[in-house]
Amino acid sequence: MITAIVLIHADTDRIPEVAESLADLDGVSEVFSVTGEFDIVAIVRVHEHEELAQVIPGRVNKVDGVQSTETHIAFRTYSKHDLEAAFSLGIDS
Repeated sequence: MITAIVLIHADTDRIPEVAESLADLDGVSEVFSVTGEFDIVAIVRVHEHEELAQVIPGRVNKVDGVQSTETHIAFRTYSKHDLEAAFSLGIDS
């Protein structure tokens, strides 16, 4: 599974609608409205790198209200469970 984190600038007055439209797209697994430089963060998960082109410039960037995107491709995914196991001292709570 390939994971991409897509940081999105959106029309400020349309953030909820843009986020809902993004969440409905195939390949987009999660969408967050956030504070900071960007308005929305979308998590894209696909099986092959070629699919990223279909999802991000092919779908995400075409959603009405999306102004621009910045994409980061994950090398590895660490879940809370994985991090707890990695840092565990073997002491039961």
